[in-house]
Amino acid sequence: MITAIREVRRARRLTLEEVAARCVPPTTAQTIGRLETGTRTVSVGWLNRIALALEVEAADLVRLPDRADIVVAAIMDAAGVTAPRRQASVVPPRPDGDLVAVVVDQAMGDYRSGDTLWCRRLAPPAFAQALGRDVLVPMPAGSFLFGRLLGLDPDRLTVLPIGTGALHVLAVTPWLAVAEQLVRKL
Repeated sequence: MITAIREVRRARRLTLEEVAARCVPPTTAQTIGRLETGTRTVSVGWLNRIALALEVEAADLVRLPDRADIVVAAIMDAAGVTAPRRQASVVPPRPDGDLVAVVVDQAMGDYRSGDTLWCRRLAPPAFAQALGRDVLVPMPAGSFLFGRLLGLDPDRLTVLPIGTGALHVLAVTPWLAVAEQLVRKL
């Protein structure tokens, strides 16, 4: 079995020691290194433990012939943009039932025409995770409000719509979706 443990670990900017410590139960950096390089056989149990430590799905750690990973062409930091020292790839996000998309047809605020926002739906008990972030809020009659969630009370939300400046205070809705990822076409 060919794994992508190393690539996912590096994409998460974690060391072998950090992943080993995050495993339940904890293991050694040497064991994680052997699993990454294939010198030790990776079982389903190990895949699940490492996936939990890396906060990904176990399937994201296995290279499948029908799934293309994205090759890392360059690394950008304060010193500039350089080629990676070792071949690397990132695992494209997999959509799940909690994701919804917002397509930007006309530029608003920091968003450009053609942008797509991937948003994760949250139930009211999890709304606090979205404070200070851009959210999509369902409104009556099939409309939506999109803006920054500035306030949260047990019975109301305070949202600043993108580009308007007028605060909206509305009743707590059955769900809202917090923007997680921006996909920008150039």
